[in-house]
Amino acid sequence: MKVAVITQYFPTSAQPWAGHSAYQTLRLLARQCDLHVFYPAATYPAMLAPKMLYALRSDWNPPDVKVTYIPYPVLPVVTRPLNGMTIAWKLLPHVRRFAPDILLNYVVYPDGYATVRLGRKLGVPTVLTAIGSDLNRIPDWMVGRLTKKALRAANFVTTVSHDLGKTAVKLGAAPERVQALLNGCDTLVFHPRDRASCRKELGLTQTAEVIVYVGRLDVRKGLIELVEAIALLRTNRPGIHCYLIGDGPDLPLVVEAIRKHNVGDTITLMPSCPTEKVAQWMGASDLVTLPSYREGCPNVVIEGLAVGRPVVATNVGGIPELMDNSSGRLVEPVDVPELVRGFEETLTQNWVAKDIAERHSRSWADVAEDLLRVLERTVALSAVK
Repeated sequence: MKVAVITQYFPTSAQPWAGHSAYQTLRLLARQCDLHVFYPAATYPAMLAPKMLYALRSDWNPPDVKVTYIPYPVLPVVTRPLNGMTIAWKLLPHVRRFAPDILLNYVVYPDGYATVRLGRKLGVPTVLTAIGSDLNRIPDWMVGRLTKKALRAANFVTTVSHDLGKTAVKLGAAPERVQALLNGCDTLVFHPRDRASCRKELGLTQTAEVIVYVGRLDVRKGLIELVEAIALLRTNRPGIHCYLIGDGPDLPLVVEAIRKHNVGDTITLMPSCPTEKVAQWMGASDLVTLPSYREGCPNVVIEGLAVGRPVVATNVGGIPELMDNSSGRLVEPVDVPELVRGFEETLTQNWVAKDIAERHSRSWADVAEDLLRVLERTVALSAVK
């Protein structure tokens, strides 16, 4: 089976950590299919390019997956309603030469909208994958309209949680054509680790109570509330230390919150790091946290649990499908006192890493196998029609 993947949710030379869940699934799926990723690369006029825009090397691709980068023109905000159509136009000759049996996508707009247009042009079935933010944070009514159109037109829609699947149905996807495929993790990397050894390798003190956040520095991840919670928590737990690992657009806001609450000696900002190092940080922690306002199926929760660490996360999106109080604490979003309570209870309880990991372990191979079945079934049903 030849699978063409249309997505910008994928690693690049500038951001090799981007699109982690898509890459981990696709590199394993590529062992069973002839798979090629077609990456629409946004190109802006020099004077209008966003500050965070990174130049992409067209000759770069991550191991095990073939990638073609196709530039398409963009004007900030102005062309947003046209981006899906433009991507389809630019990608059409490249995808046509590949002659796929099916089109697979990650992120419903603009990439998924482009995918269904390409599918219609080429006469092949389409499977869209909603990752969370594409359905939970639609920026305007026009993108909402095009998102709904893509969901209705797709042959099948997969989502990273059952909760997100319900959202897809509300937006127009047919219930019988929606399936949740929960994310996994690399269980060869994320597995129970000795805390003392991890701390020694990272140069951390053995006596501290360590809380780790890994992810995008975005205030919608609950980072301001996290800073406030740590400021309150250290009153009764002077040995507490929180490490925020990642980068993102709201770094200045996080830095200002740390300064405002005078916790510069208690919260340390660390840059994004490779997967192996992420597992090491989690192994060094007493708990992993994700106090987001909204989520799909966050990898950081799955990875923290696979390492055998309890997780304190918000009771939103697909998170309750991944964990409960047997593996940490679920708290309400934007509630600093409850976040503090979740930390206190989790740090007080004795946890057995092996037990947590055994209850909450799903590999990327499991995800790839589930996705392969969806693709095969969709191709077969399309052939019957």
